[in-house]
Amino acid sequence: MDCRKALRESGDPVRFRVGGALVGGEEPVIIAGPCSIESPEMIHEIAGMIKKVLVDELGLRNVILRGGAWKPRTSPYSFQGHGAKALEWLREAGDEAGLPVMTEVMDPRDAELAASYVDALWVGARNMQNTPLLRELARIGKPVFLKRHFGATINEWLCAAEYLLAGGLEEVALIERGTRCINEYARFSLDITVVPIVKTVSRLPILVDVSHPAGRRDLVPWLARAALAAGAHGLMIEVHPRPDEALSDARQQLDPGAFSETMRELRRMKLL
Repeated sequence: MDCRKALRESGDPVRFRVGGALVGGEEPVIIAGPCSIESPEMIHEIAGMIKKVLVDELGLRNVILRGGAWKPRTSPYSFQGHGAKALEWLREAGDEAGLPVMTEVMDPRDAELAASYVDALWVGARNMQNTPLLRELARIGKPVFLKRHFGATINEWLCAAEYLLAGGLEEVALIERGTRCINEYARFSLDITVVPIVKTVSRLPILVDVSHPAGRRDLVPWLARAALAAGAHGLMIEVHPRPDEALSDARQQLDPGAFSETMRELRRMKLL
């Protein structure tokens, strides 16, 4: 497949900043926050906790606050997010905590608005090959993190990233989030070989979303260790003040205590 700009031989490894966080460097990036931004109080609470644990206590520099404003859901009757209002809440929480912020964008018509509030955007698995969206994001020029569709090959994923690169956007990173599987004990299958393979064939940073393949919070710490041990440039991880009350993805989000212990264990293992 013709994904020339994404390949290792086409140029230097991609590194870029999202606020003060360096993506693609030696120190992993931690992208943490709730699946959905449910209220201003909730996102402020979790932003303060993330700053306290990662920045104040562990001294990490590469930290980004994440939160969903629009939520792609399997059922049209499930909570779909608060939209533009949530972007305002996310920006305010990030500014208060001193953290850069990012959100998912699904619709080309929302891209300009979302980009005006956040420091980076991510494209979810369902929209990996939404080429009108990718072209619009390349035009806007904010950093983009592209998740792999759960049925896509690595080459298809790289060619999707090529739409961003061909459109003139250099600040592009990849996020592996698992593929369909026959393991009924997890939500998706995290193929950890993707990390070294992408690092071998592509010049784009590769991160791992460890929450979605787990589908349950007790598996998240194990996948986080595996991802960083395999050489991932960072993690995306969902954390909620009270996960059992979450309006989306309740089973896979860590509570503050589990999040703190997971991050401390990664530090003890010298993975952070």
